[in-house]
Amino acid sequence: MGSKTEVTGRKRGDEPLAPPTGYEPDISAFLAWVQLERGLSKNTVESYEADLIQCSCFLNQHGSSSWQSVTLDLVSAWISSLTLDGYAIASLARKLSAIRMLARYLVAEGRLENDFTELLSNPKKGRFLPHALNIEEIERFLSAPDLNTPLGKRDRAIFELMYGSGLRVSEVSSVLVNAVDLDDGFARIFGKGAKERIVPVGQQAVLAIKNYLHGGRPQLVKDGSGGELFLSKRGTPISRKMVWVLVKEYARRAGIEKNLTPHGLRHSFATHLLMGGADVRAVQEMLGHADVGTTQIYTHVESQRLMEEHANFHPLSQDDA
Repeated sequence: MGSKTEVTGRKRGDEPLAPPTGYEPDISAFLAWVQLERGLSKNTVESYEADLIQCSCFLNQHGSSSWQSVTLDLVSAWISSLTLDGYAIASLARKLSAIRMLARYLVAEGRLENDFTELLSNPKKGRFLPHALNIEEIERFLSAPDLNTPLGKRDRAIFELMYGSGLRVSEVSSVLVNAVDLDDGFARIFGKGAKERIVPVGQQAVLAIKNYLHGGRPQLVKDGSGGELFLSKRGTPISRKMVWVLVKEYARRAGIEKNLTPHGLRHSFATHLLMGGADVRAVQEMLGHADVGTTQIYTHVESQRLMEEHANFHPLSQDDA
């Protein structure tokens, strides 16, 4: 991460671009350390960067000029402010993880005498039940791209692969052309922690990708284009942010009222597999979950759906008293 430009040159939503002067050197050194020494992924490092900038600005506004003057009460106040702002438990946990790692790093480097996060408690994670599209909504969404244009062919192939194989947005934006075997119907995917897994690619996704490779990608290739499967109009790999934008736009065009995100397609993939009788361990492997408990969330979703269907439509489920 080394340079100040790399540390401060981004902005997410209304979050600040740069940390206060007294905080920046330690943040820069820490980010370089987690990337080079700890081997954390680029996405994780960028998330930690945004979290630490956000935290340092709050601390500075409340009277602290550097990490050396931070107290437990100040960090607790920051976490409380995020809770009041409506941040999800998972986001709070990640932000707290970033500040804990920084504090331990500064203590180890002799930059801090005491770890100001040592007595902080972790936010309790609730059981998140993801929302999935139903089959009819999925069909409308997948049909939304215009297959008469190169970009429409690309977008249809992206969505078919995401829904058909349960890919994360970071995985679909970085998948290589030579990692997808259209003859045998599988793809080699590098997921979280650079872990490799093989996922099946369904027939509809195979057809969409073939259509894109023959009538879409050749029109997007520019001098300097790499081997990534999905390219932007500039010939560069499509970004995760653009995939988010595309999912939102096509959901709007398809008249889908649910708050669909790229992860919602992954949720739908898992939920529909389990609805069809797939084994939870097989779904776990396809999703690349390290813990089967994460995959079992989707079994709870399906159980909840069945209970709601029974309550709504079974003649003896209503209390007529």
